[in-house]
Amino acid sequence: MGNPILGEQSAARARISRFYSSQAWIEGRAEDQLAQVAAWPGMAAVAGFPDLHPGRFGPVGAAFLADRIWPQLVGPDIGCGMALWRLDLPRHRLKIDKAVRRLAVLDHGADPYPAASALAAAGLEGLIGAEGLGSIGGGNHFCEVQAVEEVSDLAATTLRVGDLCLLVHSGSRGRGAQIFEGLDDSWKQGYAADSAAGERYLSLHDAAMAWARLNRALIAGLAADALSCAASLICDTVHNQVVAQDGLWLHRKGAAGADRGLVPLAGSRDAPSYLMSVPDLVPEALGSVSHGAGRRYDRASMHGRVRKTKSDLAALTRNRFGGRVVCEDRDLLVEEAGPAYKNPEAVLRDLADLSLARPIARLVPLITFKTAGKASAGDAE
Repeated sequence: MGNPILGEQSAARARISRFYSSQAWIEGRAEDQLAQVAAWPGMAAVAGFPDLHPGRFGPVGAAFLADRIWPQLVGPDIGCGMALWRLDLPRHRLKIDKAVRRLAVLDHGADPYPAASALAAAGLEGLIGAEGLGSIGGGNHFCEVQAVEEVSDLAATTLRVGDLCLLVHSGSRGRGAQIFEGLDDSWKQGYAADSAAGERYLSLHDAAMAWARLNRALIAGLAADALSCAASLICDTVHNQVVAQDGLWLHRKGAAGADRGLVPLAGSRDAPSYLMSVPDLVPEALGSVSHGAGRRYDRASMHGRVRKTKSDLAALTRNRFGGRVVCEDRDLLVEEAGPAYKNPEAVLRDLADLSLARPIARLVPLITFKTAGKASAGDAE
């Protein structure tokens, strides 16, 4: 995890709003990156959330408002987000071992013809290819079967204790990386939106955004078919994007914009996730909120923190809720282990205390599907 690529510094520094308590686990490097980005030319406002952690080009778990487009503040996985679906499958009918075997279909993605048809129906034919649609990818992406353990606001949701849900975390896969890597060096100083380079980036960005949303829907469809049930969408929130806002450009990197006023807060393989209501009452938050617990330790350091004996690795495939983790990639199993992430309850507490969100439901992981083979690279956050 390096520092962000910096160009010239502005004499004025943007306002930084920090939405986390003094007890939050925030690395000094992430704080440094937040301050560095605040000094970029044209930066108007910066918001950091309790899942904040260092990234390659700037901090993850933050939102940035600027007068120009900074592709590095979106990153390679354009359109990455999380979608939560309710399954019409009774909890007692979920046989975990059988479901694990059936969910192996997720390793193959959508069949070519349905994928191409879905791409055309989304108006993306000729703009972006269908290859890879319906597949999860590597890094921190997953498809997780969850059980609703607690509902704290019955009026805000139709979810009830014992319901099963599907949380899908994925993005534009290699598409976003190809877009990002294909930019000329002028991106390092930001694009004017009306420049040829800026318009080209936005066109590619918007296609990748639509592809990523379609990808999550196809993943959910494949999983629901495998489990012989139907899935109904609760919300689909994006946390890597740039959007126009009041004549400026709002960048989110690991910070979610609400869909239907709702945002899923992902925990880890060994911690609960939450469905949150996001009222958008704090202008300094830039219409954004945490999308997950956030990393506590980077991937490289996890290899020194987790023992790799056969029994230790086997233990990583189970969680404290009696659930299973499907991940045949040993490196990924270690790098994405539960201890790599912060406590989602602490993140949620900070968000609630600062009026950014309130919990609606608590969900625990029953099956976390990563990959039944070697994970693909290039789309990790």
